[in-house]
Amino acid sequence: QVQLVESGGGLVRPGGSLRLTCTASGVTFENYAMSWYRQALGQERELVAGIGNIDQPTKYADSAKGRFTISRDDAKSTVTLQMNSLNPEDTAVYYCNAMGYEGAGDYRVKTYWGQGTQVTVSS
Repeated sequence: QVQLVESGGGLVRPGGSLRLTCTASGVTFENYAMSWYRQALGQERELVAGIGNIDQPTKYADSAKGRFTISRDDAKSTVTLQMNSLNPEDTAVYYCNAMGYEGAGDYRVKTYWGQGTQVTVSS
């Protein structure tokens, strides 16, 4: 059974920091690109940051550049989003996403989502 479990969300004041972690199980983690998305109330889900496997290239939404850092630890099957200089516009539910394949003859592309963690930035 595949599980992506997010942790680290919460309430933080403007200018503060949070560190989100997604722990994966049931997948061959090193074969998956990992991303963080967010969805604010009444808005569509949007990509925040992503990190590939192998060479681990990263990409960021313009709103995240310079403030957020995504990283992964394949040994622990985790992906982390370090968020600094948070502002109220960052308030949203943050979702972990995995996209990749299992290998060993199974090369179908699969996508999985976590259940999300709430981040609220407010004074």
